[in-house]
Order: sequence, then structure tokens, then C-alpha cells
Amino acid sequence: MAEYDHAVDGDLVEGEGKLPVPDEVAEAVRTLIRWAGDDPAREGLLDTPRRVARAWKEYCRGYGEDPEAHLARTFEEVGGYDEVVLLRDIPFHSHCEHHMAPIIGKAAIAYLPRDKVVGISKLARVLNAFAARLQVQERLTAEVADCIWRHLNPLGVAVVIEASHACMTARGVRTPGVGMVTSRLMGTFLEDERSRKEVLSLMGY
Repeated sequence: MAEYDHAVDGDLVEGEGKLPVPDEVAEAVRTLIRWAGDDPAREGLLDTPRRVARAWKEYCRGYGEDPEAHLARTFEEVGGYDEVVLLRDIPFHSHCEHHMAPIIGKAAIAYLPRDKVVGISKLARVLNAFAARLQVQERLTAEVADCIWRHLNPLGVAVVIEASHACMTARGVRTPGVGMVTSRLMGTFLEDERSRKEVLSLMGY
């Protein structure tokens, strides 16, 4: 996937010009605007179809990214450290695959190293790579945990995600303020009650 910069208005751009948008994509957005009840030909909406198209290319940038690549570089010299590594309150945003509505939340990611660790920013990068796709929260939680489990070979992995879903807060039952919590525990965090309580307590749960 190409590297993109941000224009002043937030649109993705490639090089010196805006990212090209296929005509059929722009027309699809115009169709949706008409179906919603507005006129895509009015002044305020003239550039909206291509802005929306570029925005969605950015929202879904994760399809062009390999989350596992972020865990390729590890470190074995940790001064004998063998306790929990935890990154919490990691903000993210995604879109639900059922209504393409925003999912906005935070995650806590922890692992118990066996013989290697990874730079902490890489945990956030793994989360964001999976989040930048059409998602359901349950799958996002599992994907992040499974990725870390496979590539770091730790003694345990714990991922807890808490998020608000616009498909529920802004439509349907229209219930703002509701948060959804999902978790995936693996290894010692699943099998050992003391370890499970410790990591969840460190996460604030």
C-alpha cells in the first residue's frame, strides 16, 4: 500500500496530488446521498463523494498492513525481567462490519515474556493495524491476542478491549453511554487464577 500524507482538509493525498478516486466509487457515494434524501449536486456536497472515498481508504488502511510485521524485531536482553509487560488505555477507532459505523474505544494488552520482549509501541501498532478494517469487537480482541501469542511465544497473553459502538448509540436502540467489554486470556493468564487476577487488576478490571 502506498504511503500517504495528510492534506489540510484531512483527505489522503499521494505525492503532490490527491489520491485518485475511481468514478464508480464516487458515484456510489452520490447514490447513497440521494437515497438518504439529499441532493449530491448542491454546493456543499459536490466534493463529498471523493472526500468520503478517501476517508474510507484511510479508515481501512489496515487491509494493506501486516500486523505480524510489527512483532518481527524482538529483544532478549532484558536484565532478567520476567514479570508482566502491560500497555493500557491504548486508544483506537474502527468501524463495525454490520453498519460501517464507528467503534471508538481503548485497549489493554499484556503478556508474560518467556525469553523475549518487543518494543511497547509495537503492541499499539498491532492493535491499530487490525482495527483499521471492518470489524466486530470480539474478533478484534481475538486477533490481537492470537498475533502476540504466535509471534512472541510468551507464557501468557491478555487483551481487554472496551468500546462504544455507534451502530447502537446513534441508531437502532439509540442508547448512548453504553460500553462493550471483551477479553481474551491465553496461557498462564487463562490457566492460573492468581495470574489472571493479577493481570486484570493491573489493567484496572
